[in-house]
Formats: sequence, structure tokens, C-alpha cells
Amino acid sequence: MKKISAVLLVSAAVLAACGKKDDPAPAAAAAAPVIPAKIVVGLDDNFPPMGFRDDKNELVGFDIDMAREAAKRLGSEVEFKSIDWGSKEAELNGKRVDVLWNGLTITDERRKNIGFTEPYMENHQIIIVTQASPVQSKTDLAGRVVGAQEGSSAVDAIKKEEEVAASFKDLKTFGDNITALMDLGTGRLDAVVVDEVVGRYYVSKRPEEFRVLEDHFGTEEYGVGVRKDDTELLKKLDESLNAMKKDGSAATISNKWFGADIIK
Repeated sequence: MKKISAVLLVSAAVLAACGKKDDPAPAAAAAAPVIPAKIVVGLDDNFPPMGFRDDKNELVGFDIDMAREAAKRLGSEVEFKSIDWGSKEAELNGKRVDVLWNGLTITDERRKNIGFTEPYMENHQIIIVTQASPVQSKTDLAGRVVGAQEGSSAVDAIKKEEEVAASFKDLKTFGDNITALMDLGTGRLDAVVVDEVVGRYYVSKRPEEFRVLEDHFGTEEYGVGVRKDDTELLKKLDESLNAMKKDGSAATISNKWFGADIIK
């Protein structure tokens, strides 16, 4: 009886072991998508030509077109959300938006809290003169009246070049760039120094009246901002932007809004 019992016990153990091997493994938890089905873009909707509302209250602009094209290549929908630009980092890291895409300058300070794509464009403080002006370079501004928007980075950029700034007859500041350009058109100014993305937009509307010098007052770079832990989204955005540069799509969008290819 003991021998029979032992045989039965061994047989039972073998069957149990076989049964365990046949049990299906527990299903692995589905991985969360690394690229959202809908990318929410945070922006200031009053920054022409990067992002602004047209006379039909529709959101348009250079960065709007760029973001739509990039999202299409990622297979994602895109939603644009107007935010308080002064609170952009809180909006991003609070996950109320997925990216910041609105003429966002890359700085070391911002890199502490934001992950940036590679720069997709350079922005300069450009010099605009009339088509008939004899001014061809910064040195030709000596003894002339130059305008810029009060409190703008254009003023800061001019003042950094002390020798050039000291050569001006006068540096006049204005509440907005449009007023400065109006004074340029009427001859009350000899040149206007302005943020390139704004200046080229207005020059593209009146190319018969204004032109942009090759000289400028400094350079900054724009990138798309994402949360620092969204590394896969950052990688895919970089891939899309690089593809847009290579196939000419980005240049086409740039020419549409600025009348020139200023993609980096």
C-alpha cells in the first residue's frame, strides 16, 4: 500500500507541474502611449505673426502652421490653448498643456524647468530702412535717428553695442513697433530696430516701401518647450522638425509669414 501511495503521490506531483506550465501567463499591463493622441499647445494668442487671431477670430500664424504640420507627422491631433504667457512653465508642468510653441526663446534659465527641441529658427534684432534709404549697414547709422519699441529686447541689443549706439543722432522709443514703422515711412526716422519675426512680417506686407539690412543687433534661438520627463515626445518632435526642414515644408511656412526663409 505504501508503494502504491508513493506512486500515486509522484504521479499527482507530475500532473500538477504540467498543469502549471500550461497555465497562461498573466496579461502584461498595456503601456501608456508615449505620444499623446492629442497634443495641447500652449501659446499667447496675441503675438503676430507667431500666433494670433485674424479678423474672423480664427487662430493663425507661423507657429500655428508649424505645430499643425508637426502634429500631423506624429499622427496626433493638435489643440491650441491660450494661456497667461507669464505662467507658461506652471501651465506646462501642471500638465494643462503638453508643449509651449510660440516664439519661445531658448535660455539657460528656462532649461532648468523646460526640455527644448533643437532650435527651429533664429531670431535677430533686425534693422529696417526704407527702400530709398542710403543706409546699408550699422556703421551707416552714425548721425541718424533710430527708433525701437520702448522696453523691448531691441533697445537692450542696441545698448550692448555701445560704440554704435553712441554714433546715433538720437534713439527714439515708441509704445509699439507699428508707430515706429509709420514714422520711418514718413521720414521722421532713418531706421527701426525690431524683433525679426515681427519686423519681417510687416516688411512682407509692404515690400515696396521697406527693406531689411544684412546687419543686425544680436541673435537668439527659438525652440519648442516640453516637460523635462517627456523625452520620447521631445525626440519625436525633433524628428518631425528635422524632416520639415529637409523636405522644405518649414521653409514654405516661413516664406508665407515672413517673405523669407529664416528657418535654422
